[in-house]
Amino acid sequence: MVSLIEKCEVAPSPGSAAELTLPLTYFDHVWLYFHRMRRILFYKLPISRPDFVQTIIPSLKNSLSFTLKHYLPLAGNVSCPQDWSGYPELRYVTGDSVSVIFSESDMNFNYLIGNHPRNAKDFYNFIPQLAEPKDAPGFQLAPVLAIQVTLFPNHGISIGFTNHHVAGDGATIVKFVRAWALLNKFDGDEQFLDKEFIPFYDRSVIKDPNGVGMSIWDEMKKYKHMMKMSDIVTPPDKVRSTFIITRDDIGKLKNLILSRRPNLTHVTSFTVTCAYVWTCIIKSEAAIGEEIDENGMEFFGCAADCRAQFNPPLPPSYFGNAIVGYVARTRHVDLAGKEGFTIAVELIGEAIQKRMKDEEWILSGGWFKEYDKVDAKRSLSVAGSPKLDLYAADFGWGRAEKLEFVSIDSGDSISMSLSKSKDSDGDLEIGLSLSKTRMNAFAAMFTHGLSFL
Repeated sequence: MVSLIEKCEVAPSPGSAAELTLPLTYFDHVWLYFHRMRRILFYKLPISRPDFVQTIIPSLKNSLSFTLKHYLPLAGNVSCPQDWSGYPELRYVTGDSVSVIFSESDMNFNYLIGNHPRNAKDFYNFIPQLAEPKDAPGFQLAPVLAIQVTLFPNHGISIGFTNHHVAGDGATIVKFVRAWALLNKFDGDEQFLDKEFIPFYDRSVIKDPNGVGMSIWDEMKKYKHMMKMSDIVTPPDKVRSTFIITRDDIGKLKNLILSRRPNLTHVTSFTVTCAYVWTCIIKSEAAIGEEIDENGMEFFGCAADCRAQFNPPLPPSYFGNAIVGYVARTRHVDLAGKEGFTIAVELIGEAIQKRMKDEEWILSGGWFKEYDKVDAKRSLSVAGSPKLDLYAADFGWGRAEKLEFVSIDSGDSISMSLSKSKDSDGDLEIGLSLSKTRMNAFAAMFTHGLSFL
């Protein structure tokens, strides 16, 4: 199904800094025991294996090397004290590199890039696994990034990314991918690398007047048995599907809500889309005959970039994690009823609006305490953001044909991915990974509801 062409290590280009160490902030600590992030970009490109080997592989290696000169921590490791006495940090030293696999597959490319239900296990052929951690004196060093490029002869190419969330949030990783794409497209010419793609590394801009970093780290150490420095991959028995919600549908959902609740102030594309998916998820459970506690609590969680919420704001190119989680919650029966969608929009909008500009809540670590109250098995979370356009990553082959968030397979909760549509401005793409029966029930709910708008 997949055969290896080459496995190599790509280091930052000559002239890079000899070393770089970044302390973790309290925004980073919480991701130490989180599952790894896995994304795949698919590109239509009718190229043969000889052309792939002779032109694509050398170009991608060279441009990646130039890109890593600016993104040194991604070539390095997360360094964690073996006795847990000190803080972890990101550390790059000369000689560190990123593992890159080049492979070839005879799988049906058009099947993989479809929106219909596809076997989730199939996608694990096209994402790399992070190398095992290495022991150093007093520390354990775990790599933070690996890449796999796969050729589908005469059809296309996929680029799979696996990264440790502790190295950076979606904004950081997307900027890295888009920087690499630009340098590949323009043969390493850095004049095409806009300022927004040059990382800002000064961690002193993250103020911690309340000592939140130490308190969160002390709390995290209680769960050190869960902090798997190894990258453990378990392909699930699920199917993946993509659903498109059009700008027209989003407008109708907004109008529906405002006709019912004219005084609501946070009725956005994000809010109505997530609320609609949440209620369809809830109702799909009953449709497949699951036994449900109607008074049990249901949770919705999303993360928001808080770079702009600081005073002064953090630079948009700040490298690392700068996201906080918002949680909405209510009883199952509230979401499953006729007013479920309206209730969901209200709850999600209120959660975001309440916290969006609350600098004190961010600086005090109040967002961290939210996680303790969430039952992962009864929650829906969001990966990705329409504000982060990975489809725009053009390596010289045009826009990506399909984006898959493979990591939504992981964990006890249901996770949805959300991104801009590749085809139409204003449309949104929703990715889900569910059991086959649950997916069929969800798809019926999703399509049926939109048809009545």
